[in-house]
Amino acid sequence: MNLVASIAIAYLIGSISFAVVVSRAFGLPDPRSYGSGNPGATNVLRTGKKAAAALTLLGDALKGGFAVFLVQQHVVADPLAVGAAAVAVVAGHMWPLYFGFAGGKGVATAVGVLVALDLWLAAGTVATWLIIAGFFRISSLASLVAAVFAPFFAFFLHGMGRFDLEPAIGVAIISVLLVWRHRGNIRNLLAGSESKIGSGAGARQN
Repeated sequence: MNLVASIAIAYLIGSISFAVVVSRAFGLPDPRSYGSGNPGATNVLRTGKKAAAALTLLGDALKGGFAVFLVQQHVVADPLAVGAAAVAVVAGHMWPLYFGFAGGKGVATAVGVLVALDLWLAAGTVATWLIIAGFFRISSLASLVAAVFAPFFAFFLHGMGRFDLEPAIGVAIISVLLVWRHRGNIRNLLAGSESKIGSGAGARQN
């Protein structure tokens, strides 16, 4: 699998919006039409259908891990292809080909990517999210802090020889994309208006 094929396949896998697919299967409204307008598990949860939200979360995470795993396991895969596929599958989720390029923020898909790259990398990043979410009760803040720390974890593990430099660079690019996609949340955080976990306030921005 060459570099171009790795990117294309990963992007097409990432373009499967499980929020939209699951919502249609459950007979729910299009998640882009209510709440934050973000096709992700959090917005699907606003319908009250926990099973649909859980399946959305699982599907988005699995597609990230599957795309990277597919490239990793190919007989001619190389570190650059793995790193590029990691970025491409997240980009596919954010700008899906099949759904008018209107996608989600990519957190769950990014977690799936990290699991496929290295379990310690995923564990450190998820632990960071849990710690920040536990202290501040703000999901977007936890996601932003975890996104900032993930590249540091990646380059540290690269230095330990757990995986190559190119995937670590891919993690850094994904982190930049995640922060950019959360720019509305950043404005809310600076204004002190970002909603907390379990609160209905600020639904338009979560």
